[in-house]
Amino acid sequence: MALNANDRSIATFTMAAHALVHWFETSIPIFLVVWLAEFDVSVALVGFVVALGYAPFGIGALPGGILADRYGPKRLILCCLLGMSLSFVALAGASVVDSIYAIAIGLVLWGATASVYHPAGLALISTGVDDRGTVFAWHGIAGNVGIALGPFVAATLLIVLEWHVVAALLAVPGLVATLYGLRATFDPVAAVADDVDAGPDDALSLPELVSSTRTLFASAFAIIFVIVAFEGLYYRGMLTYLPEILDGLGAIQGIEIAPALERYDIDPAFYIYVGLLVVGMGGQYVAGKLVDRVAPARGLAASFAILTALALAFVPVTGMGLVPIVALCGVFGFFLFAIQPFYQNAVAVYTGADSRGLSYGYTYLGEFGIGAASIAVGGFVLGISQTWFFATIAAFSILGAVLSSALLFGLDRLYTGESAAAGQATDD
Repeated sequence: MALNANDRSIATFTMAAHALVHWFETSIPIFLVVWLAEFDVSVALVGFVVALGYAPFGIGALPGGILADRYGPKRLILCCLLGMSLSFVALAGASVVDSIYAIAIGLVLWGATASVYHPAGLALISTGVDDRGTVFAWHGIAGNVGIALGPFVAATLLIVLEWHVVAALLAVPGLVATLYGLRATFDPVAAVADDVDAGPDDALSLPELVSSTRTLFASAFAIIFVIVAFEGLYYRGMLTYLPEILDGLGAIQGIEIAPALERYDIDPAFYIYVGLLVVGMGGQYVAGKLVDRVAPARGLAASFAILTALALAFVPVTGMGLVPIVALCGVFGFFLFAIQPFYQNAVAVYTGADSRGLSYGYTYLGEFGIGAASIAVGGFVLGISQTWFFATIAAFSILGAVLSSALLFGLDRLYTGESAAAGQATDD
């Protein structure tokens, strides 16, 4: 079924914004290496500065969701696009004062403005789009495009240009997208017009926020929040340490690369990792098309079961040859991103339209905020052994599978007296 005009307009707007959020996000580690040499400071200091940028990216999701409900998601996304772009312009300007602390200010501004996107963008899709599954799929694919292109474009431009010029050039697509967004027209509540009582400009006082949060977590959303947190722990832990694990494998270290690539210290493991992200686009698309046919809990339970098996499969496969490793990474990339449309749709199914921004704010606080804890946990366990690392990651997905299965068999009835997802999606 073809998207209607309103769906297409929202899809184009959110896809551009989602791609750019990750375009900026994944280019930052490329600059980290340059800043180490440019400012002659310790790795610890630069790492702390970069962490200052990433911290608000997760923490700000909840305030972003609240603001989306209050002011409307389009305004928030436009502020996000403009803010991220100006933040990178500020990074470029940091070269003038020649201070790593000016870099820190630019990164904090980026993290704060980027944090509002996911709750605002997903709230807009969930309330404005009729063919929600398809748009969730294309939205996820756009994010993967940004994840893959950000570091590639930054690294390529740094070969021939100074870092501050590259930072300024990376801001250009964001400014263009902002101008496009100002002209974009759509109905942000077309899919739920009959269910929305409060307009986007209605203020949400602190008592109302507390009341809305209490109501939200007294519903089946509390289960979804924990499920998403386990998915975030799995996702962040695997994507953070998999490049390092791949780089240390004998099968990959034995790959001969062209002298031109060796000159720029191009790592073959990096290409396998990026290839994994590209394959993830297929997972996003297929799962998105299944969202309207498969109950959210069923899709989540099946996805977690597969992710558990894949995490455990890395233990024997990393000792095999190059072909099994690449094949496993491809399958892993597909299913790692295939789970996302299911939990995004689960939030829409198990929450009311009036609090959708708040719901997605909490969702991405769990995904990016709680999920970041696996960076510390994963690093500690990986220091013991790779086997224990993959076992720990698999434990996160096992817990997610258990909760999803409980939801599938009616755990939500504890909150509603009946299954909240009944009739929303079936396997028929």
